[in-house]
Amino acid sequence: MSTIIDRFEKIKSKISSLNSDKQVNIIAVSKTFPLDYIRPLIDHGHSHFGENKVQEALAKWSELKKINKNLKLHMVGKLQSNKAKDAVKLFDYIHSVDNQKLADALAKHQLNLNRDIKYFIQVNIGNEIQKSGIPVGELDAFYNYCSKEINLKIVGLMVIPPIDESVDKYFKSTNELSKSLALENLSMGMSADYTEAVKNGSTFVRIGSSIFGSRS
Repeated sequence: MSTIIDRFEKIKSKISSLNSDKQVNIIAVSKTFPLDYIRPLIDHGHSHFGENKVQEALAKWSELKKINKNLKLHMVGKLQSNKAKDAVKLFDYIHSVDNQKLADALAKHQLNLNRDIKYFIQVNIGNEIQKSGIPVGELDAFYNYCSKEINLKIVGLMVIPPIDESVDKYFKSTNELSKSLALENLSMGMSADYTEAVKNGSTFVRIGSSIFGSRS
């Protein structure tokens, strides 16, 4: 299990060497891995973990989060509005706010449950039909709706750039969008491209296989 710690520390040191002027948080994406497999990293003191399915996350983290108050859980996958209530109960950050119906459901449940969640708006930066996310042209209006009308605490933007293209230009334009909205955070970069993301201002990188190994 020391392999997981070694990999994690190498990534951490690689990020430090990039001399970002912002603090970069590593979200260890632990989806599909059992808690026993993840635990060495928790015991190592790491606190940010990512899941992409609400039911799996509830089963895995509910008890542990009651005991370990330092843990910060990130919902990094597509979220259906009918799962919003359970997501609000468990997660500290939700990275995939991508439509008004979901935003409304999250706002209602966080009020009822008295939870203070941080949200990222998912932007469809490559304008891909098959991908979720708010189109760039609709971002300003959606951001204003979420933050001013329904009181979601939008802390940043999240993107998954198109595969097999220069990710650099997509990260750069997301950074510019973020600045135009005066947002503090960017959730971008995964195992294959986190260094480019950090160079372009990412503050949350979502890293799974480079820490935990390939999923079966």
